[in-house]
Amino acid sequence: MVAVLTADLVDSSLYKEEILEKVLNSLKEEFKTITLEYGEQNIRFKIYRGDSFQGVVHQPEEALKIVIQIKAAINRIHLKETRKNKAYSKIADFKIAIGIGMQELEREAIEESNGQAFQFSGRTLDEMKTENRKTRLKTIDENINQEFNTAFLLLDTITDKWSTASAEVVYYLLRGLKEREVAEILEVSQSAINQRKKAAGWEAVSGLLQRYHQVIKTHFNGS
Repeated sequence: MVAVLTADLVDSSLYKEEILEKVLNSLKEEFKTITLEYGEQNIRFKIYRGDSFQGVVHQPEEALKIVIQIKAAINRIHLKETRKNKAYSKIADFKIAIGIGMQELEREAIEESNGQAFQFSGRTLDEMKTENRKTRLKTIDENINQEFNTAFLLLDTITDKWSTASAEVVYYLLRGLKEREVAEILEVSQSAINQRKKAAGWEAVSGLLQRYHQVIKTHFNGS
């Protein structure tokens, strides 16, 4: 079993060239960071057209964390020539579909690979193009789909309200840093980090990640 992530940049045709360039560079750097964390044998990414990407994750229970980490990395982007820890409105976001299933054909090039997980992910993203949704899950188990797509609707509501500062705090928390360490990086007080953490809905996001990890690992690991 694998998880396939298929994603499109929201309203990419409306972005200025400098924004697209910064998003693409940030995405490439984040893929390097994630690959280093999980290992090249467990995860692969491919960027298409500069506004889409696909990833194959051999640990499906980690897929949601990876999705939110990518979103936070992109959501924290801004072009202001001021201190980076100030809050601004987001300028970029992705729609991301997670498909979990078999990978019947694995090739060195992701675009030449195929299987159930690829079909689930690709078709789900196509369906999302007519919906006001940013994250969806498709597996063979409809009970799991219903549980998490309801939860993902609430997740979308939370992440849509993130400022660049909120996204940045979430990003570092997902990387395993403590509040004090994030405060040192961003050069703000720990209480400011705690406030941004609450504003970002971190407790709800963290709880969803734990539930997702538990359910997906129980149902799909080793299948």
